[in-house]
Amino acid sequence: MTTSLAACYALPCQTLNTLAIDIGGSGLKATVLDATGRMLCERVRIDTPVGSPPDAVVALLAELVRDLPEHGRVAVGFPGMVRNGTVLTAPNLGHEGWRGYELAKALQAALEAPVRVANDADVQGLAVIRGKGIEMVVTLGTGFGTALYDNGRLVPHLEISQQPFRKGETYDQQLGNAARKEKGQEKWQKRVLKAIANLRTLTHFDHLYIGGGNSDKIDCELPADVTIVDNSAGLSGGAFLWRETAN
Repeated sequence: MTTSLAACYALPCQTLNTLAIDIGGSGLKATVLDATGRMLCERVRIDTPVGSPPDAVVALLAELVRDLPEHGRVAVGFPGMVRNGTVLTAPNLGHEGWRGYELAKALQAALEAPVRVANDADVQGLAVIRGKGIEMVVTLGTGFGTALYDNGRLVPHLEISQQPFRKGETYDQQLGNAARKEKGQEKWQKRVLKAIANLRTLTHFDHLYIGGGNSDKIDCELPADVTIVDNSAGLSGGAFLWRETAN
């Protein structure tokens, strides 16, 4: 069963609330949002069981959100390529079962509410973009994520993280948390700046936002058109995912 946004607005007020879930390489997080993206409760979090099969992760998520406030819909940020609710890639979750997994369908059955799933960087950006020109989001966490928007509209997701970056390795490999710990802050930060320069050449963005769990590790001066944003946007963007997918 699929419920449209218009149908949701015809239902009682609490159905406009969105259960937002962020599936990360290190943590599973969730909260409930109102229609403006404001959190209605403290977020809940558990460690991601990397290497577990998808059905086990879905069961954990259902348990994690069991006591959260009422909601009428679910928005999920996922660390990989997702299309029409089906996972195409999950490079940091450590289980082949994710490929081809119908995540939206599985969560809809487990949570008994309509579900939208998108790449986690795509979701985060929906909470921070200004809606003018070409805007880009980069997330620095377990891996490296990107999202792109044209005058406020999300464009089809590109797996830039899995493209060659330097020395025969991908953006994910060179800019993920493991690389930061191995190479140290100074080298990792130089790589981040090089990645921003590459993305500028690729997209000619008007503004770029840096989020993710390691965004607060950036301590150098950034160009005027680059802004660090709060990592909570990874959840609050869930309310706007419903707005985006309804159009």
